[in-house]
Amino acid sequence: MAEEAGGGGEGGTGTAGETTAAATGGEESDLGFYNRKLHNFPLIRYSDMNEEMRLEAMELCVTACEKHASSNEGAAKMIKETMDKKFGATWHAVVGMGFGFEIAYDCKNLLYLFFGGNTAICLWKCA
Repeated sequence: MAEEAGGGGEGGTGTAGETTAAATGGEESDLGFYNRKLHNFPLIRYSDMNEEMRLEAMELCVTACEKHASSNEGAAKMIKETMDKKFGATWHAVVGMGFGFEIAYDCKNLLYLFFGGNTAICLWKCA
């Protein structure tokens, strides 16, 4: 069964996934704006995966983003190829900042998270 999901991966403009500086521990500057402190852990925005798959996918996303810090394409390719091998074919991955998405996906096969502050990762499987 397929479902549709939409969202965005933008940091700092009030879109999906943004948190207030008070919640993230930001400090107020002289201009009254909050300086964001980047986090180095995955922040799951939405997932309908089972616990075991979600943990493996999260670890894979973190590893890929750390290994390919200067190449979102390299990270997405690594995530997609590894998920295809572990959980069967037709996985898709988007890694980046400032994107929106509208997808159809197989139920229990979607993960949308943020890593390193404003890098979003959307991972899903569709037949």
